[in-house]
Amino acid sequence: MRRMVKRAAVLALVFCLPLVLLGPGLAQAQAQGRLEVLESRTQMEFPSRLTFSLSVRSDVDISDIRLCYQVERVSFAEVTSEVYIEFVPANEVEVNWALEMVKIGGLPPGSSVEYWWLVKDTRGDKVETPPARVRFDDLRYSWRNLTRGDVTVYWYEGGGAFGQELMATAQQALAQLARDTGAELEEPVRLYVYADPGDLRGAMIYPQEWTGGVAFTRYGTIAIGISPSNIEWGRRAVAHELTHLVIHQMALNPYSGLPAWLDEGLAMHTEGLLDPRFASRLAEAVAEDSLISVCSLASPFSAYTEQSTLSYAQSYSLVDFLLSSYGQAKMLELLSTLSEGSTYDGALGKVYGFDTEGLDALWRDYVTRQYQTGEGLVVQPVPAWF
Repeated sequence: MRRMVKRAAVLALVFCLPLVLLGPGLAQAQAQGRLEVLESRTQMEFPSRLTFSLSVRSDVDISDIRLCYQVERVSFAEVTSEVYIEFVPANEVEVNWALEMVKIGGLPPGSSVEYWWLVKDTRGDKVETPPARVRFDDLRYSWRNLTRGDVTVYWYEGGGAFGQELMATAQQALAQLARDTGAELEEPVRLYVYADPGDLRGAMIYPQEWTGGVAFTRYGTIAIGISPSNIEWGRRAVAHELTHLVIHQMALNPYSGLPAWLDEGLAMHTEGLLDPRFASRLAEAVAEDSLISVCSLASPFSAYTEQSTLSYAQSYSLVDFLLSSYGQAKMLELLSTLSEGSTYDGALGKVYGFDTEGLDALWRDYVTRQYQTGEGLVVQPVPAWF
């Protein structure tokens, strides 16, 4: 299968934790003349900020200090941020600069930033420190980890068997997704399992009250709140978020994203059978002729519970229709076509021979017949989540 290795470029982001890290090879940079770097370090406070500090001296006044940094993530261009540091010129200077996560929306655990300093004195001597890398880790917890292939699972509550169960769930979800769509991981993934949704939300800058799991697709990271006592829900959550990450890795392009119904529908389909709340809402909409158009489902879903529930249920059904009617190869071709930046109608037309309106008409006939015969009532009795 085609692998789209889009090397993680970087974005101007940074971070902080109650812990001091000395930049490896950074503190003793070679200087020209008598200008020298005495120390460089970072201090992190997850998830709030990352502070960079530098001590430098010369036999004349230091005149210019700049911090350059790059955050590793999947992108289409390498972006370096350069910060001009304000300070009072002197022959020995110590400066600090912090990026507040509230300004950028935060970063997931395990993120990595590379940084270096540029310093100049009034004589014109310059020094550039060697690039150093620091990980933005959530060190509030004592993480255990397990790696298998391209998947690493991190957890801190529950024994080894819990970690093994999480890993088995991830591998099963990847296998199911490959069977359904042909899509596979293109880059390694990190799965951070917090002990409950409350701990997860405490690791985020702007969490929603209902957040139980999130896929940071550009960072190859998933964070989920799963208690060892709630592993049944956890299995579905892992499958759901892992699907988001794999699909976005495969279909990433600089021109357009995925239609919401395809993104969410594939994630729900990998979970397994539709759970009762979604199935009941879909059956109700079929009976009342109040289904949402496929065109509307391409955009982000409504914040209203009833409409949101129906949007997820229809998305599952749309994906189920495409897979059961046209098979895996066509779904893989659809994802590949979308990855090239095709429009939604253009991709559907190329792969299936119909556009969004055509899909809407064919699917409505499919789901109506399905629920009229009772086939759509086959559901999985598990707690609802999204």
